[in-house]
Amino acid sequence: MSVFNIYCDESCHLERDRISVTAWGAVQCKHSDVHSASKAVRALKIKHGFAPNFEIKWTKVSPAKLDFYCEIVDFFLSDDRLSFRGLVVPDKHLLNHPQFNQSHDEWYAKMYYTMLRPLLEKQKAHNFHIYLDVKDTRGGPMTNTLHNALTAHLRYSNTYVEKIQQVRSHESELLQIADLLVGALTYANRNVSRDSAKATLISQLHQNLGDNALIKTSYLSVKKFNVLVWNAQTETESAPP
Repeated sequence: MSVFNIYCDESCHLERDRISVTAWGAVQCKHSDVHSASKAVRALKIKHGFAPNFEIKWTKVSPAKLDFYCEIVDFFLSDDRLSFRGLVVPDKHLLNHPQFNQSHDEWYAKMYYTMLRPLLEKQKAHNFHIYLDVKDTRGGPMTNTLHNALTAHLRYSNTYVEKIQQVRSHESELLQIADLLVGALTYANRNVSRDSAKATLISQLHQNLGDNALIKTSYLSVKKFNVLVWNAQTETESAPP
């Protein structure tokens, strides 16, 4: 049985942050490839004059660092060891939590489950290690809830979530790439003035993945960059028409 690592992050997930779009993202890599992939990312940092422990983040994208971030995106797109699964909610202000007898934190955990479940289902007979970016003190209970839910769902398959744990983003290059891609996913779905450097990265992704790759639901068969656009009116996942 192969072991895969999945590195997860989210953007604009707070209930009252005045930003309508929220998104989750996960970078997947075979466990045996994590060291070499991470080493390659650190080499790119050094190539562009950054320290090996420089933290890649969407919020750090700027004209001065654009060449570096373009090369990081190129690295992800061209490296067969890495793939991305994202979930975007275009307008969280349409949510009606009382209607579903849930809190915002419970909905947040459900969205993580909705994002991750297809990754686990379509890769039978594998083990998974899932890593979540540390956010706040509520992350521990949510991690346990998510682990229990995924384990219960996979009970009768030959697929196992061996662990889900929180890590700090500066400790993992692949978690940093998840931050970058989920930031791009959120930005592409927001109606905001275009920052030139960030818009360049969005254009780079569109040129390689397709014009609608960041704003429309992908077929589940899409492996490299798979996206679910989840609307508040529905809780089901479907392929595009």
